[in-house]
Amino acid sequence: MDEGNELACDGWDSSECEGTPYCPPRCPRFTDRESATRIVRPHQHIDMDSLVEMYLDLDPGDRTMGLPPATEDGLRQWLGRFTDDGWSLVAKADDTVVGHTGVTPEDAAAPHLVVFVADAAQSRGIGSELIRQLVAYAADRGHEALTLTVEARNDAAVTVYGNIGFDIIERLSGELKMQLSLDDPVADQVRLPPAEQDR
Repeated sequence: MDEGNELACDGWDSSECEGTPYCPPRCPRFTDRESATRIVRPHQHIDMDSLVEMYLDLDPGDRTMGLPPATEDGLRQWLGRFTDDGWSLVAKADDTVVGHTGVTPEDAAAPHLVVFVADAAQSRGIGSELIRQLVAYAADRGHEALTLTVEARNDAAVTVYGNIGFDIIERLSGELKMQLSLDDPVADQVRLPPAEQDR
């Protein structure tokens, strides 16, 4: 989808959409908890400045396990991992990136994922939608599973991941390693057309 088509999606009601053979692995349009229409699509080069700005504006408390890096140079180098040896998706509101998720390494059977949402856009369901999109794209790309590491004390994140279907596979010092098998029914569920999805 090109950037010019994003504005055409405002106010679009997907509740009866049955999809087409040309749709991405998951419908790119969704409405957040405040009824704002968002687009999730693969990260493109033109998103980089907005993505860096989103990360630089994150509250220091939103950084976890040293991520994302706190400097612009560090961010650009870190984000380069997703273009050089991985892939990622962005959630956008008009021309502004409000969320980002990605995996590395690209050729891993169970790549490691990250997901972050802009401070001003948190608690709207954007993070959960990004993860569902990531699951759909990962299954479509032939990955076998998705893996993540989360701080054990981050109850909200652990709950979100658990609700999507991630299981704790290892307890580390203050951290949990979680994994979602893409044989799990959720991998098929997230790829259904909007009219058939459980919301």
